[in-house]
Amino acid sequence: MKVLILSDGHGVPSRLDELADAAKSYDMVLYGGDFAALVDTATALPFLERLAAFHDRVFAVTGNCDERDFRETVDEYDMCVEGSLSYFSGLMLAGSGGGSKFTGLTPNERSDEELVGDLRLVEESAADSADSWNNLVVIAHNPPHGTKLDTIANGMHVGSPLIRSFIEARQPLLVVSGHIHESFAIDALGSSTLVNPGSLAEGRYAVAEITGGNGKPFAVSSIELKTLG
Repeated sequence: MKVLILSDGHGVPSRLDELADAAKSYDMVLYGGDFAALVDTATALPFLERLAAFHDRVFAVTGNCDERDFRETVDEYDMCVEGSLSYFSGLMLAGSGGGSKFTGLTPNERSDEELVGDLRLVEESAADSADSWNNLVVIAHNPPHGTKLDTIANGMHVGSPLIRSFIEARQPLLVVSGHIHESFAIDALGSSTLVNPGSLAEGRYAVAEITGGNGKPFAVSSIELKTLG
């Protein structure tokens, strides 16, 4: 299964146009949030509309630059996995939207408890199982704390401790984050593959190959960071 991984489009739909032909060869698109440009939430809907036309199977969450209720609009386009569970080709997808409280300048900054609370349906479903969730894909705009995905320019880690704890406990197959533009990276926590593709508005994205299904364990067989020419 070929996966196109995008995040932080920030109201620049022309970047999607640059990937439109290549997108046809991918089975699904994962979008890590921030439809809107910084301090211009009106740019979110045009980007969402272009993303909806971009591919017929998109799974997404909102970012800290998006209005809190924009998740309802994303859900109307049948791509929101924030606070819910979705299924595709044997995979289960769940998501957490918004970013940690930090600058106070963006509309969707949330407490750590709120961020991990979006994954409550996974926790409820897993309450009676200690097993890792080999078929679980998590899209969390705010990256997990203390990884290659959450380091800002001064070297400080600004990710979510509770998102990290969730990953360590549940060991999902793949975790897609965004938010921290300078921390485009691939990392791992236990058996979980982590990726922050960087900001699509800045020309960055990632691609992955997932193998397995039909009785075979899922695996991220390859993952790669890319830059638009």
